[in-house]
Amino acid sequence: MKVLVVDDERDIQTLFEQRFRKEIRDKVLDFVFAFSGEDALKYLNDHEHEAVLILSDINMPGMSGLELLAHIKQKYMKPPPVVMMITAYGDAENFNTAKELGADDFLTKPVDFTLLKEKLKVIS
Repeated sequence: MKVLVVDDERDIQTLFEQRFRKEIRDKVLDFVFAFSGEDALKYLNDHEHEAVLILSDINMPGMSGLELLAHIKQKYMKPPPVVMMITAYGDAENFNTAKELGADDFLTKPVDFTLLKEKLKVIS
């Protein structure tokens, strides 16, 4: 399963590659990383329908994760990717906005990778 991770913190790539080492090696998961909302949209435009799951940070410079979510849900409907929003702020406002925009799930930082792995098993 192709997973697009969108976060302005570049160390997130190393973290995901460490935590999902076995799944990557066994070719169960294939991660692609974008470090801005704009980069994520470019990737999606160039590789339409390739990403099955998108994990996006909410608070990023430039295009926020919520703006990215709105673009994804408007443009990529068939088949729609699963979009999980990730934020350091587990506040009700971000949660409600993300749900209204069509987010499929909501995670808080630091990411609980055991929980995330369980959620990924359900999707795949």
